[in-house]
Amino acid sequence: MNTIQISAASKDIKCTIELTGSKSESNRALILNALSKNVVQVKNLSTAADTVTLDQILKTEISTDNTTLDVGPAGTAMRFLTAYASAQNSEVVLTGSERMLQRPVKILVDALREIGANIDYLGVDGFPPLKIKGPLVKQKSSISVKGDISSQYISALLLIAPTLDQGLELRISGELTSMPYVEMTLAMLEQAGIKSDWQENRIQIDRQDFKPSTLSIEPDWSAASYWYAIAALSDSAEIFLPGLTQYSLQGDSRITEIMANFGITSQFINDGVLLTKENKKLERRIFDFKDCPDLAQTVIVCCAALGHDASFTGLETLKIKETDRVKALQTELQKIGVKLIEKNLTCKLDCSGLKFPEKLKVSTYEDHRMAMAFAPLALLIPELEIEDPQVVEKSYPGFWNDLEKAGFRIK
Repeated sequence: MNTIQISAASKDIKCTIELTGSKSESNRALILNALSKNVVQVKNLSTAADTVTLDQILKTEISTDNTTLDVGPAGTAMRFLTAYASAQNSEVVLTGSERMLQRPVKILVDALREIGANIDYLGVDGFPPLKIKGPLVKQKSSISVKGDISSQYISALLLIAPTLDQGLELRISGELTSMPYVEMTLAMLEQAGIKSDWQENRIQIDRQDFKPSTLSIEPDWSAASYWYAIAALSDSAEIFLPGLTQYSLQGDSRITEIMANFGITSQFINDGVLLTKENKKLERRIFDFKDCPDLAQTVIVCCAALGHDASFTGLETLKIKETDRVKALQTELQKIGVKLIEKNLTCKLDCSGLKFPEKLKVSTYEDHRMAMAFAPLALLIPELEIEDPQVVEKSYPGFWNDLEKAGFRIK
């Protein structure tokens, strides 16, 4: 397996980093562009592999019978295309990578079937690959979906709602995980001219036409989170990230509030955000990632590296991501003597055995966020080796180049 070696030339980080567009915003925008038949335009698309894959698939002619669409490891693309293909006059097979065929879609498929979609499982029930025959013949206009598994199921349904003859009333049962992603979906629909009504656990979207509009994609706050971690583990930092805004649709913009606990100040100036570091004792003991699970690995590794025995909640969705992220963190953190103990939906760090070796090799489990969450440890470990470095292409293809711009040595 390929590896990459990272070392820090200095623990004082000063740089300007241009981040790619938000993957979350881009993938929603592409579906809206396709549903509206180009009435909704998109600017500053992400270069992330997941977005490139979705863009290519949506540009594929899928009106012919039995077109096979392969999303690879792109989870958002799988969920969004399951709903999108159901609403098209087409017959497709939707498949993906080996890991993708292990990631559940039953809740989404059940909901789509309930409103008239024709979807069959071609392998194990509840998992891809799927055979989808459209168009959806609407049976009912109100459905209930569990909110504590994946917000992507809900977003997938909301995106196609305005194209359905009777619109859609969606009732969310239980607690809603990753609420900001649902809020992002509704906000982008509104930018495209689609009105919605969200009252408590009920979201109503009537049948509507898209309005001519342009969705301009903000840089990716998820990608920004790794620069916050680098700032937190540095001796001093002055990192400017152009294009990021204080009032973002992205839930991962919460990294500003989380990293304030680590002494990182976020100053919104010159159409971007400037990160600076002050020495501050890290005292916060509980971090909740219910609304921003993609930040969990970054913050947990950061706390571990600082020897901070914090507890973490809201990690329920991490087990069905690119890998079982809780298990992956437990395995890799043990290499620096740190235990991540899981009990009753809470994970707690035990940093009593923390020790930084001269050399460390990190496995990434085909998970882009494992690679980028552990990369900042190069500030504390002289020779850091990361397996399968190309995994970052899934969300942040320029990550290693950007590290070099910041003064890290990569070989």
